[in-house]
Amino acid sequence: MATASTLHPDPAATLAHPPSLGPASRPNLVSVGTIVWLSSELMFFAGLFAMYFTIRSLSPELWAERTEMLNVPFAATNTLILVISSVWCQLGVMKAEHGQKARTGGLLQVGSWGMREWYVLTYIFGAVFIAGQVMEYAELGHEGLSLSSDAYGSVFYLTTGLHGIHVTGGLIAFLLIIGRTFTSRSYGHHQATGAVVTSYYWHFVDVVWIALFATIYLLQ
Repeated sequence: MATASTLHPDPAATLAHPPSLGPASRPNLVSVGTIVWLSSELMFFAGLFAMYFTIRSLSPELWAERTEMLNVPFAATNTLILVISSVWCQLGVMKAEHGQKARTGGLLQVGSWGMREWYVLTYIFGAVFIAGQVMEYAELGHEGLSLSSDAYGSVFYLTTGLHGIHVTGGLIAFLLIIGRTFTSRSYGHHQATGAVVTSYYWHFVDVVWIALFATIYLLQ
């Protein structure tokens, strides 16, 4: 049976000994928002893959002819460059989470690098990937494959080109994150969040490109 003390607890006793509610934890809203946005981007690329396989099933002879124009070793090398850039990016994230925004030693002392140096290296590798894609477009255009040449050309340039635009957006984000290391006096959790969510995006475009490479260059 409930007693008067349980039905009407003493306010003073409640303040002195508040009920335990467990540890309070709150997810980072920026990280959650980025993940939700990347989920929508995943649906976008899923639509591109669906378009690719649908048109390919309707024109198998065209695919057999056009895929012979692809330089698979060159594309594989370019893919490796992008994959390695994700490794550099993650090393930068580790430094950002420890509050080290820049190197503490000489430039050749890689072990003393901070987030800035690893992100600069990531940016360079990403820029090389885009340059390689531009070179490939120029070579294919010289061979007669363009956006309006046929169905294969349209699908090829739409899928790889839209991905290239996303990579370029990531490169711009890296420049902003790197620039903040020069303007901020301190580097704490708030500044590190930008570096972390940028890494989410970069890993995402990396994984999408691996899927595109396997679909376009390997599954011929």
